[in-house]
Amino acid sequence: MKTGRTGRRLLFLAALAAAGGAAAAARAAQTASKPDAESEKFYQTAHLIMSGEEAKIWKHLTDAESRKEFIRDFWEKRDPDPDTEDNEFKREFEARVAYANKHFKEGGFGMNTDRGRVYIFLGPPDKTEDFLNRTYSTTNRGTAVWWLYYKYGVGVQFVDERGYGAYKISQTEGNIFEAMELYKLGQWVGPSSVFKTRVVSFGLKYDDAAKELVVLIPAKSLLLKENAEGKLEVDLDFKFYLYEGEGSKREVFTDTRAYTTAGVDYEKAGDIPFRFARPLPTGKDVVDVVIKARAGGEGKVRKIFDLKVVRPPRP
Repeated sequence: MKTGRTGRRLLFLAALAAAGGAAAAARAAQTASKPDAESEKFYQTAHLIMSGEEAKIWKHLTDAESRKEFIRDFWEKRDPDPDTEDNEFKREFEARVAYANKHFKEGGFGMNTDRGRVYIFLGPPDKTEDFLNRTYSTTNRGTAVWWLYYKYGVGVQFVDERGYGAYKISQTEGNIFEAMELYKLGQWVGPSSVFKTRVVSFGLKYDDAAKELVVLIPAKSLLLKENAEGKLEVDLDFKFYLYEGEGSKREVFTDTRAYTTAGVDYEKAGDIPFRFARPLPTGKDVVDVVIKARAGGEGKVRKIFDLKVVRPPRP
């Protein structure tokens, strides 16, 4: 799908929403207390991939200790393999930022240029195609280049409109916004993943009567394997980060769940509910949910929810 100027605007809206929202949050926090050196260093680049919810939480952190905890959680949620010392996501992100700042100097800081932002979110392109603009005009007389990303099904065209080496996005193909969001949240789906689709749109609700958080995963997005009993099964690890309102972290808890079925047409089951006992007080919560495969499986999906618990007043 070609998006042209609309695609360009979509990219900037996404990027500016992340950067602008986090920037406002950082300024608010700075008013309350001067950020420590570690927080300032972290924010300089990490604001690029902050979700809107994370920016709101950051806004309320006014001391070094709470910001330190946020930074640790921020990278942990994106770590593809928390059991190892190396955080591959963090290392790759920092390498992309360094590359962008070194190679895309187009009248501004590299990571703030069009090519720099795309490189940080999508990485090096699988293929590039360069060509000269054959239609001379006062507004478009430089070269153009396509960056193609096969794994995302995305293409981005940059044009040097003035011929000065300042490339701007002029056209996109595919869902670049979706690809950016996947990277921001640290989601990944490998060839041996328990998740069948690149995007897993799972849900979350609160069952107040049972005092349970209920995660709803579409059956069609899971790849079940046959167990020793001849049934189809999938094992998942769940990690929940609960924040009170838009501020401090309330708690973190982990749990495991398995889904087993004898039916080969399990994909017709709709949403599979996974229930977790967790009494919540009345009010608003932000719930960050990370779901991974267990025991050597691949794949991790993540989603952040605004959850509001409303109870009628007692008679």
